[in-house]
Amino acid sequence: MWLVRVFVPGSGIKIGVHHADTVYDISQQVPTISAWLQSSVGNPQSALDALATFAESAANTYPAAIFDHAPSPDAPHWLAPVDVQDVWAAGVTYARSREARQEEADDGGDVYLRVYGAERPELFFKARGEWVVGQYGEVGIRSDASWNVPEPELALVMNPALEIVGITAGNDMSSRDIEGENPLYLPQAKIYTAACALGHGIRLQSVTDFPDVSIRLEIQRGGDVFFSGETATRNIQRRARDLLAYLGHSLTFPHGVVLLTGTGIVPPNDFTLHAGDTVRVAIDGVDTLINTVKIV
Repeated sequence: MWLVRVFVPGSGIKIGVHHADTVYDISQQVPTISAWLQSSVGNPQSALDALATFAESAANTYPAAIFDHAPSPDAPHWLAPVDVQDVWAAGVTYARSREARQEEADDGGDVYLRVYGAERPELFFKARGEWVVGQYGEVGIRSDASWNVPEPELALVMNPALEIVGITAGNDMSSRDIEGENPLYLPQAKIYTAACALGHGIRLQSVTDFPDVSIRLEIQRGGDVFFSGETATRNIQRRARDLLAYLGHSLTFPHGVVLLTGTGIVPPNDFTLHAGDTVRVAIDGVDTLINTVKIV
């Protein structure tokens, strides 16, 4: 079961529960993602159970397949499953990510080696909720960068108490040449138009740590698979509770927050995304996120 946001021509944005092949409109009971996240504080399982009850009594339902289109004002489509939530990201949580950051860094990447083994993780702001690209939308590559890659990641969804209430697939787009030139350029390499995408919905489950799942990345160009790779969350060097403890230090999230948990799949150094590429992030049992690429 997923909590979703969808667009319905003539009706606007709706909140729904996606189960099996049907989306159940629960907008009357749950007007926003923020409202539901706030309601789940202190008892996530009760809030999850309530969504199932709301779905059973939904006045309107939709075949889920009608939303499988690129965003358009004239067609039903999926929206990113966030509204006003911040999206943050953790860096250098996989050994492969540490190696890649060191390879790309002009100065040898000592900062990445040190943060990989440090108690305090690397955490950075990625996007405001309204910036996030949804299913079948277009993710961006910077026009002033020459080395652009997707970063497939498991995303944790938390309520204001930083209790994990769901997970989804994420893509943390990155300009490796900009970050590699100087670590202080990280915000420019990571935060720009259409630099963050999330799956079609929040896979609802109350968990305390990462589920043990495989993550796959496939990039198609001209209809052919140009790159593919695979990792698993068991390779994450950090634990969820440690990331969330630092995320919540001296910072509150009254509407909830999403945390991207790092990437363990890094394309080779001679690869860069092109406009028109298709990026597919598949996480077993969680979601499959599909986007095309544009220059921004």
